[in-house]
Amino acid sequence: MIYSIRPMGKEDLDQINGIDREAFPTQWPPANYQQELQNRLAHYLVAFDGTRTVDAPIAKPRKNILGMFSRIMPWVKRPPPQDAPLPRVKLQYIVGFSGIWMMVDEAHITNIAVRQQYQGMGLGELLLIATIDLSRELKASFLTLEVRASNLVAQNLYSKYGFMKTGVRRSYYLDNREDAIIMSTESIKSESFQLRLKELREALTKKLD
Repeated sequence: MIYSIRPMGKEDLDQINGIDREAFPTQWPPANYQQELQNRLAHYLVAFDGTRTVDAPIAKPRKNILGMFSRIMPWVKRPPPQDAPLPRVKLQYIVGFSGIWMMVDEAHITNIAVRQQYQGMGLGELLLIATIDLSRELKASFLTLEVRASNLVAQNLYSKYGFMKTGVRRSYYLDNREDAIIMSTESIKSESFQLRLKELREALTKKLD
């Protein structure tokens, strides 16, 4: 399997923001993932393609105060010339991410997003399984989420993993006042849920391999 899952880090933020804009172009206000990394309730995962890398963003150089003073006051010693620029750092190529907020024993899925070119390959499902695993590690008893009423593909995926429709939030999405369907699982610690998860995990592993 060339795809792996790990916790989100600061080095991922540029890619995460790009995937967010691609997956949720009308979302307002946009999510602040840098702030989310500091939120003790929030937990985020990323999926990356083990065959690809991307250059890390170039850091903006800091203004050299001594250099500025030496031009104004020649008796100030100029700093030595900077060395040649360092080679670009390579980062893992992020293909998708997911997030939850932990509230007591509830894990609320805030988002699952996959790059467009990687959609339809099972990566959303891989992230969902990893998110369920993470929720159990964090002692959650069940998971909840909201999904657009028109997003039948996502609803079918969640139903496949035991999420049930439990309510509606009217005019929830600000861009078009679309309703949100509320979905929740049974106890993720139950034998029936874990048996379903085991079977689906095995099937997905075969698909991705």
